[in-house]
Amino acid sequence: MENSMAEVLIAFCLYLSITIFLCLYRGVKGPTLADRIVAINVIGTKTVVIIAIISYAAKETFFLDVSLVYALISFLATVYISKSQDIARGEG
Repeated sequence: MENSMAEVLIAFCLYLSITIFLCLYRGVKGPTLADRIVAINVIGTKTVVIIAIISYAAKETFFLDVSLVYALISFLATVYISKSQDIARGEG
């Protein structure tokens, strides 16, 4: 039972990694600044999920602390970039 669960978690992490590369492409290509910001935010969110899955698989709770800190940094970076580029007013 544990081996099949580990295989499912590994497969899910691989799937998330592939989709991270797709988001990276959208983050580089654009077409608008808002698309780039959303793509980078999605990459951060998927990274947090991968870290949480690794925490569950390894049965180590300190990885959850790492994922929470990473989520906070990702959120603050997104807010800072959005504010500095005036995304809300469309002046970016």
